[in-house]
Amino acid sequence: MTAERPAYRSKEPDTAGQYAYSAEEDAVWGELFSRQMAFLAGRAAPEYLAGVAALGLTAAHVPQVRDIDARLAALTGAGVEGVPAIIPPARFFGLLAQRKFPVATFLRRREEIGYIEEPDIFHEVFGHCPLLTNPDYAAFIERFGQLGATLGKPYSWRLFRLFWFTVEFGMLRTADGLKPFGAGIVSSPAEAEHALAGRAEMLDFDLMTVLRTPYRIDILQPVYFVIDSFAQLAQAISGDVAAAIDEAKRLGDLPARFEAAA
Repeated sequence: MTAERPAYRSKEPDTAGQYAYSAEEDAVWGELFSRQMAFLAGRAAPEYLAGVAALGLTAAHVPQVRDIDARLAALTGAGVEGVPAIIPPARFFGLLAQRKFPVATFLRRREEIGYIEEPDIFHEVFGHCPLLTNPDYAAFIERFGQLGATLGKPYSWRLFRLFWFTVEFGMLRTADGLKPFGAGIVSSPAEAEHALAGRAEMLDFDLMTVLRTPYRIDILQPVYFVIDSFAQLAQAISGDVAAAIDEAKRLGDLPARFEAAA
């Protein structure tokens, strides 16, 4: 009988807003950071790599939430807030509507360094935060949060599809070819290799197609959507998104590109 792995617990800040990380956690962060940056150099979206530099992320130690928040505020008026790994949708959308990205504060253990189901601080900061230094992307995040907060539960499921295929698993078309920018790709060794190896289908971004495309969270993705710019993302949800979701519901889902979960 296999023993259950111990659950992760969110860290709490001290009175100065500082989170305590051990030498082992700094070492795990450093190994993840160094490995991913070596692989992503020249392969990831230029805006993403520029964001890593702008935030001052390094392999030296786990970054502090308050430091990331201050840098983002100065660059684009965005920010981050430390939260438990899973938060209610209302709080999630509410934070995004303020350009605040929720950040889990625990870090994966070494035995799960290659893959972890829960979003940890490496996924959140290394994956999500660099692009918040881009004004168009930050505007998209803010608008997405506003939509989720105002449209409510009947629309949230389809909105999460948009989030999944852009913020988590989006690809960018550049003069040098397709480059990943989604946090689920850039922060995952296996997903990054998969996305860049030509094994998945690449579709031009289309809001209606995205809203009608089902996904699974526990597999390497069989399809990615490709944008031409981050301004395109912001423009895509500048209109009547509720009407688009209503139409997507009327048309129904497109055939799944994966087998049903066991």
